[in-house]
Amino acid sequence: MFSMMVRGSVAVVAVCLATACGPSTAHPTDRSAGETIPATARATGSAPATKPASPAVPATGGPGYSATLSARLLTTDSLPPGFTVQIATVMARDAGNAGDRRADSGCSDHMIPLLSASRLTGTPSAMAAATLAYDVDPDNFWVGTEIIRTYADDGARRAMTDLRTFVGRCPTVASGPGGGSYRFALAPGPGLGDDSLRVSSSSTSGADTLTFDSIVVRTGTALIVVKEQGNNPDDDKLLAQVAEAALRRYQATGS
Repeated sequence: MFSMMVRGSVAVVAVCLATACGPSTAHPTDRSAGETIPATARATGSAPATKPASPAVPATGGPGYSATLSARLLTTDSLPPGFTVQIATVMARDAGNAGDRRADSGCSDHMIPLLSASRLTGTPSAMAAATLAYDVDPDNFWVGTEIIRTYADDGARRAMTDLRTFVGRCPTVASGPGGGSYRFALAPGPGLGDDSLRVSSSSTSGADTLTFDSIVVRTGTALIVVKEQGNNPDDDKLLAQVAEAALRRYQATGS
């Protein structure tokens, strides 16, 4: 029941990762989205998948929104048929500097956005985000989020260092009175960019476990994070494929 309830809200949770939504079923502190461009309806059934048009990049948005950086996000043209893209126009603030009280405090549940790479330390000069959805089959879909952060200084490198430190310090976080827990671990990334790592994240309630892994790629002064939301382990290969496509897209659209 836990898995069914969470997977039923996966699409909403992913949209809320990079902007300013209210509490979600993923975790009350893991909030992040606001306005998005309506998604093109996903293809279902046995008919051949038709690639939907990529949404136009909005010219304006809320605080922190960058139309220029949003134009470097993945598009349906840079993904296999069956993907849809929603561009966020309201960005949530990141966690601030490593000395921020949230980063310095103990392994409590408010650290979950930092440990899962939904938020990072430092202050990006610009951010862009989109929610990605893919029809695996008529009864299953993959949902993820791409977030790009650019920094005016060495913030990208420091954020990677802080992420490694936090996960090493807090591999397990208890959450809620029901005995649930979150687990985090780091693995080498798929060898992308100047540095990359994979954050393995899972939440457990009773006998049910839900995974929501991330791949973080640093390229120059930018960070690209691709995060999956509560997907089946069998769909795990999509995360690396999407991260590779995101880096190619970012590099191809640079000046």
